[in-house]
Amino acid sequence: MKIIKNVLIKQIVTEKSKEKLQRNFHESKMRLEQECQQLRFEQRKLENKAGVSKQDIAHRFQQEINNRKEKIKLADFKIEQLNMLELGSEIIEKEVEALVEVGVGSNWDEIMGERAIVIKDDVVIQVDN
Repeated sequence: MKIIKNVLIKQIVTEKSKEKLQRNFHESKMRLEQECQQLRFEQRKLENKAGVSKQDIAHRFQQEINNRKEKIKLADFKIEQLNMLELGSEIIEKEVEALVEVGVGSNWDEIMGERAIVIKDDVVIQVDN
């Protein structure tokens, strides 16, 4: 029988991976800022239409803009944390699911133990079972 198990993807921080992560955070931040501008534009467009409540529109759009501003703050925090990371340190990048074979006589603790894949510059360097 096979079961699905979560596996951590860990990344060893190198100069290359640090630059890539920083670029991703900056791109995400820029995209969110563009979305805020687009929302403001859409808000002004809707407010100029007759028969709509400007307060309702302003409230709804402000909520969406605030959500994006929070995500921008989070991206700034991640950039700040990334700058403090030392080269060679390990970070958890994400979690993926893997199929694991379970049979009669299998060691349950081994099967359920933490598993991880370690990556360095987009190359798998270690698989922990």
